[in-house]
Amino acid sequence: MKIADAFNPEADAVLYHGDCLDLLKQIPSGFVTLVVTSPPYNIGKPYEKRYDLDTYLLLQQEVIKECTRILADDGSLCWQVGNYVDNSQIIPLDIKIYPICESLNLKLRNRIIWHFGHGLHASKRFSGRYETILWFTKTDSYIFNLDDVRIPQKYPEKKYFKGPKKGQLSGNPIGKNPSDVWEIPNVKANHPEKTIHPCQFPVELIERLVLALTHPGDWVFDPFAGVGSTLIAALLHGRKGAGADTVKDYIDIAKNRLHLLSRGKLTLRPMGTPIYQRDSINQLKII
Repeated sequence: MKIADAFNPEADAVLYHGDCLDLLKQIPSGFVTLVVTSPPYNIGKPYEKRYDLDTYLLLQQEVIKECTRILADDGSLCWQVGNYVDNSQIIPLDIKIYPICESLNLKLRNRIIWHFGHGLHASKRFSGRYETILWFTKTDSYIFNLDDVRIPQKYPEKKYFKGPKKGQLSGNPIGKNPSDVWEIPNVKANHPEKTIHPCQFPVELIERLVLALTHPGDWVFDPFAGVGSTLIAALLHGRKGAGADTVKDYIDIAKNRLHLLSRGKLTLRPMGTPIYQRDSINQLKII
């Protein structure tokens, strides 16, 4: 596996230590098929500088504008966000991000709800257990490989009981559409993919986007790459990946994870693994 530290179209992966805007300037227009990221939420995590909300949104706009430039005409942009919190008041960032993308003529295809079981417990409001992925396309002619991401039917043997299709299976035999609510465990202490990053993507979340929205050999870009989960999802399925991060430790961890992946030694939670299983005393636990 060839990993470059600056843009190189001949590489398998690019991991740039620095501002994503500097890396974006190196990438030709229309080069990338999928942009997918979870940007800092501006809530004071160790890896981010906290700005007032208006300044934060201006910075996001600058990055999204450049990401749109490098996006192919049949490409997609997926921006995964939670809430900005100020004095216990929440501001859903997807509501603030949508007008930015609309101003760039991006077209919203889904507002995907990512639901997970664990997180911080709130004391003055209900505890948050979901985040949102805004899936935009650049044009009306976009890649969507539904058959590559179908999930098992709830009733696979169900058949039509009347009409011209009586006796035939009523559902698609290769599976159903996953819908726009995804239940995938987030990366907490007992997750097999856990690193030092406090807000790490589960690889499975990105795998579904990579499979549905790109073809083998396409480039996937993450402007806030963290410990490289987006790149791992891309390379795992025969794509190429590029990303940037300002934290050197995260870049180093991402490179090590990619090397482990290339040797078949990276520990991952396999896509489609059941969320719950019963332990030895017959209690349900999340896996």
